[in-house]
Amino acid sequence: MSVKQEKTENSNELKLTFTVEASKFEESIMNVFKQSARYFNIPGFRKGKAPYKIVERYYGANIFYEDAFNDLVPKVFDEEIKNSKLDVVSKPKIDIVQMEKGKDLIFTALVSTRPEVKLGKYKGIELKKVEYKVTDEDIKDELNHMAEHNSRMISIEDRPVQKDDTVTIDLEGFIDGVPFENGKAEGQQLVIGSNTFIPGFEDQLIGMKTGEERDINVTFPKDYFTKDLAGKDAVFHIKMHDIKKKELPKIDDEFAKDVSEFDTLAELKKSIKEKKEHENEHRAEHEMEDNAVEAVCKNTKLDIPQGMIDLEIDNMIENMSQRLQYQGMDLDRYLKFIGKTEADLRKEYKADAEKNVKSSLVIRQIVADEKIKADAKYVKEKMEEMAKQYNRKVEELEKNEQLKEYIEESSQTEQAIKLIIDNAKITK
Repeated sequence: MSVKQEKTENSNELKLTFTVEASKFEESIMNVFKQSARYFNIPGFRKGKAPYKIVERYYGANIFYEDAFNDLVPKVFDEEIKNSKLDVVSKPKIDIVQMEKGKDLIFTALVSTRPEVKLGKYKGIELKKVEYKVTDEDIKDELNHMAEHNSRMISIEDRPVQKDDTVTIDLEGFIDGVPFENGKAEGQQLVIGSNTFIPGFEDQLIGMKTGEERDINVTFPKDYFTKDLAGKDAVFHIKMHDIKKKELPKIDDEFAKDVSEFDTLAELKKSIKEKKEHENEHRAEHEMEDNAVEAVCKNTKLDIPQGMIDLEIDNMIENMSQRLQYQGMDLDRYLKFIGKTEADLRKEYKADAEKNVKSSLVIRQIVADEKIKADAKYVKEKMEEMAKQYNRKVEELEKNEQLKEYIEESSQTEQAIKLIIDNAKITK
């Protein structure tokens, strides 16, 4: 195998041209054939027993080309990157030049390499001290939140619907007298004033009584996610089944006893204040760290390869997709629901992705220039913490080189940021 390296007109971009011997590609074809032979059913042969030449003649010479290519290319690509010690920071963009029977396989891979980072001033930068104080309003908000959490719903029989009531309704929507798809629901719960439904819907329920039926007129927003309904006038037939309102507990000493381990409201307030102060310390600390890195990034000259930004956007979308899966929704359905495409999402993520990549490159360069080593104690504690969290043995996790490297990098990053802040001129 031979590989030709060429720089492109874009900085930090390389074009690798691979020429793989025909015999090696043929070997990969045979490997793929052996793995999939059992699926071929050819007249005159028992299923999976037809020899390669017969399968090739029956289905065509190129039947295994794609699978053989996908089997072979990652191996030869990784081998070249390792042997050439290239610091590749993007997914390769593959283009097939030649893939024919009996001929060498030729393909190109366009990759981005790690850019040169010219650090500016990172010691002695000016930073404003970040502080957040706990106010009486903060404590009051927390108490109200606790009261909301411990509220109860009571049925209303002696009055019609008011704002903030929770109602249970049947509804069916019509456009020009014809029911539309997904416009019908039974036993639908709705908080009046939550603006959950389309504009004007909830307001027209105010004044209805239990058991009452009513038609209401609404207009779907022009940017409504269901294109068939966007901008159209509709009539909803409503039947009111139930009206309830939220009853909040009185916030006093008895409340404190019910919701906490404290006997008095004063003690509960003191505890809330201490908790908020602790949260604020962490919030201020993280904000100071972000500000410090951002300040250093502004002083740094750096040409970020597009491939690095694309890869970061890929990671951000993958993380979002996983969060949606935990909530029982997939990315495609979510995008359809909000009326956006993945391309729209990528555009929205671009600025943050560029910022993340630049921050990472700057911190990495400080680590290199300052010769910062991973803190062995930090690594050990994180390993033990993860082992406990996932009910695994520490020795088992220590064998995972990728995980160990990630924790070591985290340690170096923390030390680099601390170095910036410790050497900064901090003003109030």
